[in-house]
Amino acid sequence: MKKWMQKLIDQFDFDGDSGDEQSKIGQVSEDRATLLFLIDTYNKHLFEIDSHPVRKVREVLDNFAKELLDPKKQNSDRVLFRFRQFFSSYRIDEYTYLQKTFEEFRSIVWDFVDQLGEDINYEKNSDKEILENLEELREAVESNSIDDLKTQSRQFIDFYTEYQTKKDEHKSQRLESIKSNLSAVKKQLTEANNNMRLDHLTSAYNRKSFDEQISQLWNLHQISQTPVSLVMLDIDHFKKVNDNYGHAIGDFVIKECVKQLQDHFGRDQDFVSRVGGEEFAVILPDYNAEQAAQKSDEVRKKIQSDVLVQDGVEIRFTISLGVAQLQESESIEIWMKRADSALYESKNTGRNKVTIAPKRLSIGQVA
Repeated sequence: MKKWMQKLIDQFDFDGDSGDEQSKIGQVSEDRATLLFLIDTYNKHLFEIDSHPVRKVREVLDNFAKELLDPKKQNSDRVLFRFRQFFSSYRIDEYTYLQKTFEEFRSIVWDFVDQLGEDINYEKNSDKEILENLEELREAVESNSIDDLKTQSRQFIDFYTEYQTKKDEHKSQRLESIKSNLSAVKKQLTEANNNMRLDHLTSAYNRKSFDEQISQLWNLHQISQTPVSLVMLDIDHFKKVNDNYGHAIGDFVIKECVKQLQDHFGRDQDFVSRVGGEEFAVILPDYNAEQAAQKSDEVRKKIQSDVLVQDGVEIRFTISLGVAQLQESESIEIWMKRADSALYESKNTGRNKVTIAPKRLSIGQVA
Protein backbone atom coordinates (compact mmCIF):
# COMPACT_ATOMS: atom_id res chain seq x y z
CA MET A 1 0.00 0.00 0.00
CA LYS A 2 1.22 3.48 -0.81
CA LYS A 3 2.45 5.50 2.12
CA TRP A 4 -0.10 8.33 1.70
CA MET A 5 -2.94 5.79 1.73
CA GLN A 6 -1.63 4.13 4.87
CA LYS A 7 -1.28 7.46 6.65
CA LEU A 8 -4.77 8.55 5.59
CA ILE A 9 -6.45 5.35 6.78
CA ASP A 10 -4.55 5.49 10.07
CA GLN A 11 -6.60 8.59 10.89
CA PHE A 12 -9.84 6.61 11.06
CA ASP A 13 -9.03 4.77 14.33
CA PHE A 14 -10.55 1.35 13.59
CA ASP A 15 -12.14 -0.67 16.33
CA GLY A 16 -11.28 -4.32 16.58
CA ASP A 17 -8.06 -6.28 16.56
CA SER A 18 -5.09 -5.48 14.38
CA GLY A 19 -5.85 -8.41 12.07
CA ASP A 20 -9.27 -7.01 11.20
CA GLU A 21 -7.74 -3.59 10.73
CA GLN A 22 -5.07 -4.86 8.34
CA SER A 23 -7.72 -6.83 6.47
CA LYS A 24 -9.72 -3.67 5.91
CA ILE A 25 -6.66 -1.65 4.93
CA GLY A 26 -5.48 -4.27 2.53
CA GLN A 27 -8.74 -4.20 0.55
CA VAL A 28 -8.89 -0.44 0.04
CA SER A 29 -8.21 0.46 -3.58
CA GLU A 30 -6.43 3.62 -4.60
CA ASP A 31 -9.70 4.96 -6.07
CA ARG A 32 -11.47 4.53 -2.74
CA ALA A 33 -8.51 5.96 -0.85
CA THR A 34 -8.80 9.02 -3.09
CA LEU A 35 -12.48 9.34 -2.14
CA LEU A 36 -11.51 8.99 1.53
CA PHE A 37 -9.00 11.79 1.04
CA LEU A 38 -11.74 13.94 -0.51
CA ILE A 39 -14.07 13.20 2.43
CA ASP A 40 -11.33 13.91 4.97
CA THR A 41 -10.44 17.21 3.28
CA TYR A 42 -14.06 18.34 3.08
CA ASN A 43 -14.60 17.41 6.73
CA LYS A 44 -11.78 19.76 7.70
CA HIS A 45 -13.14 22.75 5.78
CA LEU A 46 -16.91 22.63 6.26
CA PHE A 47 -18.84 25.77 7.07
CA GLU A 48 -22.34 26.27 8.39
CA ILE A 49 -25.14 26.22 5.78
CA ASP A 50 -28.79 26.50 6.81
CA SER A 51 -29.82 23.39 4.88
CA HIS A 52 -26.63 21.49 5.78
CA PRO A 53 -25.47 22.03 9.39
CA VAL A 54 -21.80 21.14 9.83
CA ARG A 55 -22.52 18.50 12.46
CA LYS A 56 -24.93 16.60 10.20
CA VAL A 57 -22.70 16.86 7.14
CA ARG A 58 -19.73 15.56 9.12
CA GLU A 59 -21.84 12.64 10.35
CA VAL A 60 -22.93 11.78 6.81
CA LEU A 61 -19.36 11.99 5.48
CA ASP A 62 -18.07 9.83 8.32
CA ASN A 63 -20.69 7.20 7.52
CA PHE A 64 -19.65 7.22 3.86
CA ALA A 65 -16.02 6.78 4.95
CA LYS A 66 -16.96 3.76 7.05
CA GLU A 67 -18.88 2.22 4.15
CA LEU A 68 -15.96 2.78 1.78
CA LEU A 69 -13.74 0.91 4.24
CA ASP A 70 -16.20 -1.93 4.83
CA PRO A 71 -14.89 -5.11 3.12
CA LYS A 72 -18.47 -6.27 2.53
CA LYS A 73 -19.19 -3.20 0.40
CA GLN A 74 -15.94 -2.97 -1.52
CA ASN A 75 -17.60 -4.21 -4.72
CA SER A 76 -20.86 -2.32 -4.36
CA ASP A 77 -21.56 0.66 -6.58
CA ARG A 78 -24.53 1.73 -4.45
CA VAL A 79 -22.24 3.43 -1.92
CA LEU A 80 -20.55 5.41 -4.67
CA PHE A 81 -23.90 6.30 -6.24
CA ARG A 82 -25.31 7.60 -2.93
CA PHE A 83 -22.10 9.49 -2.23
CA ARG A 84 -22.25 11.14 -5.65
CA GLN A 85 -25.89 12.12 -5.06
CA PHE A 86 -25.16 13.61 -1.65
CA PHE A 87 -22.04 15.42 -2.79
CA SER A 88 -23.83 16.94 -5.82
CA SER A 89 -26.68 18.14 -3.62
CA TYR A 90 -24.32 19.58 -1.05
CA ARG A 91 -22.24 21.42 -3.66
CA ILE A 92 -25.38 23.01 -5.14
CA ASP A 93 -26.52 24.20 -1.70
CA GLU A 94 -23.00 25.36 -0.87
CA TYR A 95 -22.84 27.42 -4.07
CA THR A 96 -26.33 28.84 -3.44
CA TYR A 97 -25.34 29.83 0.10
CA LEU A 98 -22.18 31.58 -1.09
CA GLN A 99 -24.04 33.32 -3.89
CA LYS A 100 -26.75 34.52 -1.50
CA THR A 101 -24.17 35.81 0.97
CA PHE A 102 -22.37 37.63 -1.82
CA GLU A 103 -25.61 39.16 -3.13
CA GLU A 104 -26.58 40.40 0.34
CA PHE A 105 -23.20 42.01 0.83
CA ARG A 106 -23.24 43.49 -2.67
CA SER A 107 -26.70 44.96 -1.99
CA ILE A 108 -25.42 46.78 1.11
CA VAL A 109 -22.42 48.18 -0.76
CA TRP A 110 -24.62 49.17 -3.70
CA ASP A 111 -27.00 51.09 -1.40
CA PHE A 112 -23.97 52.86 0.04
CA VAL A 113 -22.75 53.80 -3.45
CA ASP A 114 -26.24 55.04 -4.39
CA GLN A 115 -26.30 57.24 -1.29
CA LEU A 116 -22.95 58.78 -2.15
CA GLY A 117 -24.11 59.33 -5.74
CA GLU A 118 -27.24 61.13 -4.55
CA ASP A 119 -25.13 63.33 -2.28
CA ILE A 120 -22.82 64.26 -5.14
CA ASN A 121 -25.78 65.10 -7.42
CA TYR A 122 -27.37 67.16 -4.65
CA GLU A 123 -24.16 69.17 -4.27
CA LYS A 124 -23.96 69.70 -8.03
CA ASN A 125 -27.56 70.95 -8.25
CA SER A 126 -27.06 73.22 -5.24
CA ASP A 127 -23.90 74.69 -6.73
CA LYS A 128 -25.78 75.31 -9.98
CA GLU A 129 -28.51 77.23 -8.12
CA ILE A 130 -25.92 79.35 -6.32
CA LEU A 131 -24.21 80.20 -9.59
CA GLU A 132 -27.54 81.21 -11.16
CA ASN A 133 -28.40 83.50 -8.20
CA LEU A 134 -24.90 84.97 -8.21
CA GLU A 135 -25.25 85.70 -11.92
CA GLU A 136 -28.54 87.53 -11.30
CA LEU A 137 -26.90 89.55 -8.51
CA ARG A 138 -23.98 90.42 -10.82
CA GLU A 139 -26.42 91.63 -13.49
CA ALA A 140 -28.16 93.83 -10.88
CA VAL A 141 -24.79 95.37 -9.90
CA GLU A 142 -23.98 96.09 -13.55
CA SER A 143 -27.40 97.60 -14.26
CA ASN A 144 -26.64 100.70 -12.15
CA SER A 145 -30.19 100.49 -10.73
CA ILE A 146 -30.36 100.86 -6.95
CA ASP A 147 -33.85 99.32 -6.86
CA ASP A 148 -32.75 96.24 -8.85
CA LEU A 149 -29.68 95.93 -6.63
CA LYS A 150 -31.75 96.14 -3.41
CA THR A 151 -34.31 93.64 -4.68
CA GLN A 152 -31.73 91.19 -5.99
CA SER A 153 -29.57 91.50 -2.86
CA ARG A 154 -32.54 90.66 -0.59
CA GLN A 155 -33.47 87.71 -2.80
CA PHE A 156 -29.91 86.43 -2.81
CA ILE A 157 -29.56 86.81 0.97
CA ASP A 158 -32.89 85.01 1.51
CA PHE A 159 -31.90 82.31 -0.95
CA TYR A 160 -28.43 81.84 0.54
CA THR A 161 -29.79 81.72 4.10
CA GLU A 162 -32.32 79.08 3.09
CA TYR A 163 -29.64 77.24 1.10
CA GLN A 164 -27.28 77.09 4.10
CA THR A 165 -30.09 75.89 6.37
CA LYS A 166 -31.06 73.13 3.94
CA LYS A 167 -27.42 72.27 3.38
CA ASP A 168 -26.80 71.89 7.10
CA GLU A 169 -29.94 69.77 7.50
CA HIS A 170 -29.02 67.65 4.48
CA LYS A 171 -25.46 67.31 5.72
CA SER A 172 -26.69 66.09 9.09
CA GLN A 173 -29.05 63.60 7.46
CA ARG A 174 -26.38 62.53 5.02
CA LEU A 175 -23.86 61.93 7.80
CA GLU A 176 -26.39 59.83 9.72
CA SER A 177 -27.20 57.84 6.59
CA ILE A 178 -23.55 57.35 5.71
CA LYS A 179 -22.78 56.40 9.30
CA SER A 180 -25.58 53.83 9.23
CA ASN A 181 -24.43 52.40 5.90
CA LEU A 182 -20.81 52.33 7.01
CA SER A 183 -21.82 50.46 10.16
CA ALA A 184 -23.70 47.90 8.06
CA VAL A 185 -20.74 47.49 5.69
CA LYS A 186 -18.31 47.26 8.61
CA LYS A 187 -20.47 44.62 10.27
CA GLN A 188 -20.64 42.59 7.07
CA LEU A 189 -16.89 42.91 6.51
CA THR A 190 -16.18 41.91 10.11
CA GLU A 191 -18.45 38.88 9.84
CA ALA A 192 -16.94 37.95 6.49
CA ASN A 193 -13.43 38.36 7.89
CA ASN A 194 -14.28 36.25 10.94
CA ASN A 195 -15.85 33.58 8.74
CA MET A 196 -12.66 33.54 6.71
CA ARG A 197 -10.27 33.58 9.69
CA LEU A 198 -12.06 31.78 12.51
CA ASP A 199 -13.27 28.22 12.89
CA HIS A 200 -17.08 28.14 12.97
CA LEU A 201 -17.32 25.69 15.89
CA THR A 202 -14.61 26.79 18.31
CA SER A 203 -13.80 30.39 17.28
CA ALA A 204 -10.14 29.37 17.22
CA TYR A 205 -8.17 30.47 14.18
CA ASN A 206 -8.80 28.27 11.14
CA ARG A 207 -6.43 26.65 8.65
CA LYS A 208 -6.31 29.73 6.40
CA SER A 209 -5.29 31.94 9.33
CA PHE A 210 -2.74 29.35 10.43
CA ASP A 211 -1.13 29.30 6.98
CA GLU A 212 -0.91 33.11 6.97
CA GLN A 213 0.48 33.30 10.52
CA ILE A 214 3.12 30.62 10.09
CA SER A 215 4.29 32.32 6.90
CA GLN A 216 4.60 35.69 8.67
CA LEU A 217 6.52 34.21 11.60
CA TRP A 218 8.79 32.28 9.25
CA ASN A 219 9.63 35.52 7.44
CA LEU A 220 10.24 37.28 10.77
CA HIS A 221 12.54 34.46 11.88
CA GLN A 222 14.72 34.98 8.80
CA ILE A 223 15.41 38.51 10.06
CA SER A 224 15.47 38.17 13.84
CA GLN A 225 16.62 34.54 14.28
CA THR A 226 14.62 34.40 17.53
CA PRO A 227 13.31 30.92 18.37
CA VAL A 228 9.80 29.90 17.35
CA SER A 229 8.23 26.49 17.87
CA LEU A 230 5.28 24.69 16.33
CA VAL A 231 3.06 22.26 18.24
CA MET A 232 0.86 19.86 16.27
CA LEU A 233 -1.69 17.85 18.24
CA ASP A 234 -4.89 15.91 17.97
CA ILE A 235 -7.46 14.22 20.20
CA ASP A 236 -6.74 10.54 20.79
CA HIS A 237 -9.35 8.07 19.47
CA PHE A 238 -11.72 10.90 18.58
CA LYS A 239 -13.68 8.74 16.15
CA LYS A 240 -14.63 6.52 19.08
CA VAL A 241 -15.99 9.54 20.94
CA ASN A 242 -18.30 10.27 18.00
CA ASP A 243 -19.23 6.62 17.58
CA ASN A 244 -19.98 6.08 21.29
CA TYR A 245 -21.62 9.39 22.21
CA GLY A 246 -22.62 11.07 18.94
CA HIS A 247 -21.40 14.16 17.11
CA ALA A 248 -22.96 16.60 19.61
CA ILE A 249 -20.68 15.25 22.33
CA GLY A 250 -17.82 15.15 19.83
CA ASP A 251 -18.29 18.86 19.10
CA PHE A 252 -18.40 19.55 22.84
CA VAL A 253 -15.06 17.74 23.31
CA ILE A 254 -13.47 19.73 20.47
CA LYS A 255 -14.66 23.02 21.98
CA GLU A 256 -13.41 22.07 25.43
CA CYS A 257 -10.04 21.08 23.97
CA VAL A 258 -9.70 24.47 22.27
CA LYS A 259 -10.72 26.25 25.46
CA GLN A 260 -7.98 24.42 27.38
CA LEU A 261 -5.42 25.26 24.69
CA GLN A 262 -6.40 28.93 24.61
CA ASP A 263 -6.31 29.18 28.41
CA HIS A 264 -2.93 27.48 28.64
CA PHE A 265 -1.27 29.18 25.66
CA GLY A 266 -2.56 32.58 26.74
CA ARG A 267 0.14 35.02 25.68
CA ASP A 268 -0.84 37.63 23.10
CA GLN A 269 1.68 36.20 20.65
CA ASP A 270 0.58 32.57 21.08
CA PHE A 271 -1.48 31.33 18.13
CA VAL A 272 -4.01 28.51 18.64
CA SER A 273 -5.72 27.15 15.54
CA ARG A 274 -7.93 24.28 14.47
CA VAL A 275 -6.44 22.90 11.28
CA GLY A 276 -8.69 19.84 10.88
CA GLY A 277 -11.56 17.95 12.47
CA GLU A 278 -9.82 17.02 15.72
CA GLU A 279 -6.41 18.38 14.71
CA PHE A 280 -4.90 21.56 16.13
CA ALA A 281 -1.74 23.61 15.78
CA VAL A 282 -0.15 26.07 18.20
CA ILE A 283 2.61 28.48 17.16
CA LEU A 284 4.80 29.69 20.02
CA PRO A 285 7.11 32.61 19.22
CA ASP A 286 10.17 33.01 21.51
CA TYR A 287 9.93 29.37 22.66
CA ASN A 288 12.60 26.79 21.90
CA ALA A 289 11.64 23.13 21.51
CA GLU A 290 12.22 22.24 25.16
CA GLN A 291 10.16 25.17 26.46
CA ALA A 292 7.35 24.39 24.01
CA ALA A 293 7.42 20.72 25.01
CA GLN A 294 7.18 21.62 28.69
CA LYS A 295 4.15 23.88 28.08
CA SER A 296 2.62 21.18 25.89
CA ASP A 297 3.07 18.52 28.55
CA GLU A 298 1.40 20.78 31.12
CA VAL A 299 -1.74 21.13 29.01
CA ARG A 300 -1.64 17.40 28.18
CA LYS A 301 -1.68 16.54 31.90
CA LYS A 302 -4.45 19.06 32.56
CA ILE A 303 -6.67 17.60 29.84
CA GLN A 304 -5.93 14.04 30.98
CA SER A 305 -6.99 14.83 34.55
CA ASP A 306 -10.23 16.62 33.68
CA VAL A 307 -13.62 14.91 33.70
CA LEU A 308 -16.16 16.63 31.45
CA VAL A 309 -19.89 16.30 31.96
CA GLN A 310 -22.28 16.95 29.10
CA ASP A 311 -25.91 15.80 28.84
CA GLY A 312 -25.37 13.57 31.87
CA VAL A 313 -22.38 11.86 30.25
CA GLU A 314 -18.96 11.81 31.89
CA ILE A 315 -16.22 12.15 29.30
CA ARG A 316 -12.47 11.82 29.53
CA PHE A 317 -10.08 12.30 26.65
CA THR A 318 -6.38 12.69 26.00
CA ILE A 319 -4.24 14.37 23.35
CA SER A 320 -1.02 13.51 21.55
CA LEU A 321 1.44 16.25 20.61
CA GLY A 322 4.49 16.81 18.43
CA VAL A 323 6.86 19.77 18.84
CA ALA A 324 9.33 21.20 16.33
CA GLN A 325 11.50 24.30 16.63
CA LEU A 326 12.15 26.16 13.38
CA GLN A 327 15.71 25.47 12.22
CA GLU A 328 18.01 27.74 10.27
CA SER A 329 17.49 27.56 6.49
CA GLU A 330 14.44 25.32 6.98
CA SER A 331 11.34 25.72 4.80
CA ILE A 332 7.86 26.00 6.25
CA GLU A 333 6.95 22.67 4.66
CA ILE A 334 9.81 20.80 6.32
CA TRP A 335 9.16 22.52 9.65
CA MET A 336 5.52 21.43 9.58
CA LYS A 337 6.45 17.95 8.42
CA ARG A 338 8.84 17.53 11.37
CA ALA A 339 6.14 18.61 13.83
CA ASP A 340 3.63 16.32 12.13
CA SER A 341 6.06 13.39 12.23
CA ALA A 342 6.66 14.01 15.93
CA LEU A 343 2.89 13.93 16.48
CA TYR A 344 2.62 10.59 14.69
CA GLU A 345 5.51 9.29 16.77
CA SER A 346 3.48 10.15 19.88
CA LYS A 347 0.40 8.42 18.45
CA ASN A 348 2.28 5.33 17.31
CA THR A 349 4.10 4.84 20.63
CA GLY A 350 1.15 4.85 23.00
CA ARG A 351 -0.57 8.25 22.57
CA ASN A 352 -1.18 10.78 25.37
CA LYS A 353 2.40 12.04 25.18
CA VAL A 354 4.63 14.79 23.78
CA THR A 355 7.42 14.09 21.29
CA ILE A 356 10.10 16.59 20.27
CA ALA A 357 11.03 16.32 16.60
CA PRO A 358 14.68 15.72 15.67
CA LYS A 359 16.37 18.72 14.09
CA ARG A 360 16.41 17.07 10.69
CA LEU A 361 13.99 14.68 9.03
CA SER A 362 15.20 11.19 8.28
CA ILE A 363 15.25 9.99 4.67
CA GLY A 364 12.08 7.97 5.23
CA GLN A 365 10.25 10.99 6.64
CA VAL A 366 11.26 13.24 3.74
CA ALA A 367 9.87 10.78 1.17
